[in-house]
Amino acid sequence: MGSRRKSRELAMQVLYYMDMRQDDSDEMLHRFCDNFAPQKKATPFFFRLVKGVIQAKSEIDAVIESFSDNWKLTRMSCVDRNIIRIAAYELLCCHDIPPKVAINEAIDVGKKFGTEESGAFINGILDSIRMAIKKEGINIKVSVLADETQK
Repeated sequence: MGSRRKSRELAMQVLYYMDMRQDDSDEMLHRFCDNFAPQKKATPFFFRLVKGVIQAKSEIDAVIESFSDNWKLTRMSCVDRNIIRIAAYELLCCHDIPPKVAINEAIDVGKKFGTEESGAFINGILDSIRMAIKKEGINIKVSVLADETQK
């Protein structure tokens, strides 16, 4: 498994943990990392994803809800919701990652950790976001360092 895939999986897991605890503080991130430390090679991208999603969560959630017909975030499974948040962050803020890569990775992580329907559900929402970004230039501002490695 590549280090970026591992980073995405761990980012989903820590965001799931924070979501369930309703606490996205640094303390929760440190607690997770103390128990499930990312491999050294995966650490920078892991922190980039986690910190980026946390910083822009309200904007990301608004974008997701606007493209998830009849699905409020609270109705989505916690796994699917956090996979979509990560991929939406990648689509909106990580211009060095091709959109198709971000979507395919999210689908694969969804198939691994979610339900049988997760892949199709995740794909539908993310592809709508991708098309809107391409057509309308949707963007959000996030100032997380790409190479952050501090716990």
